[in-house]
Amino acid sequence: MLKVAPSVIAGDQARLGEEVRAIEAAGADLVHLDVMDGHFVPNLTLGPGVVKDLRKETSLPFDCHLMLDEPARYVRAFADAGADRISVHVEVPGAAAALREVRALGRLAGLAFNPDTPAAAGDGLLALADFAVVMTVYPGFYGQAMIRQALDKVPVLRDKFWALGRDPVIQVDGGVASDNVGIVAAAGATEVVAGAAVFKAREYRAAIEALRWGGPLV
Repeated sequence: MLKVAPSVIAGDQARLGEEVRAIEAAGADLVHLDVMDGHFVPNLTLGPGVVKDLRKETSLPFDCHLMLDEPARYVRAFADAGADRISVHVEVPGAAAALREVRALGRLAGLAFNPDTPAAAGDGLLALADFAVVMTVYPGFYGQAMIRQALDKVPVLRDKFWALGRDPVIQVDGGVASDNVGIVAAAGATEVVAGAAVFKAREYRAAIEALRWGGPLV
């Protein structure tokens, strides 16, 4: 069984409070919040003020994915706004400092990997993280097709967590849908992020349940 984190980037941006309440009612496990700075990725999205306002709308954990060049500068702001989990990218120079700050603030720290970044890039950093995020699209926009080869990192990262004496928590983010979530589950993921697969579905609960149970293998 997979945990499902619908990404509000795919929701109706004029009705985000309603969208968050709707996914909670539909059985979501987490609310995924994509934070983009227009530098690390070619898009701009929400800031800590939006997170703070949305925090009033749900009791679900907030899973903030910081796609930022300088994540350590903003960790405290998002933690104060209500983030329960904060992930940063292994590709940025300040990843270690950001991970340490997340943990110092009592939040769960995630280490994210772009599709073409090898799992070995996280050696020395994974010990500072509570979970890993395997990107199966290049971050910046939702609705892209999954890069399935990126899933090869999932079992490698799982083994690295085990070697650290930890239970592996591995989130897959990008292009996840009911027709490919089976291979995500088979790779060893424990969580999936889904944008269009939930928010563009006719019925949120049915979409979330299809993702939770791994769907058909394809």
